[in-house]
Amino acid sequence: MVLLQAAPGGGNMSFLIMMVIIFAIMWFFMIRPQQKKQKEIQNFRNSIVKGTQIVTAGGIYGTVKEIDEASNTLKVEIANGICIKVDRGSVFASPQPVQ
Repeated sequence: MVLLQAAPGGGNMSFLIMMVIIFAIMWFFMIRPQQKKQKEIQNFRNSIVKGTQIVTAGGIYGTVKEIDEASNTLKVEIANGICIKVDRGSVFASPQPVQ
């Protein structure tokens, strides 16, 4: 009866190792690629100059006409003579060429 109650203590260690492995897999396949994409977007935002074609997070395509570093905003021409002011953080990417 006493022998049945004495269980090996390795169960907790194997559970801990399994949880670490699961976290490592999640980090490698989910978190790491997302961090890489965010870094690319931030690098693009920092490299914007006058004349750069952009797409905002709202899906508005335009060309940068002015950059206001103090307020971190861009003046974007969305049609001939029509400009809007957008926050630099709302710039998502450069438009992809149509094929």
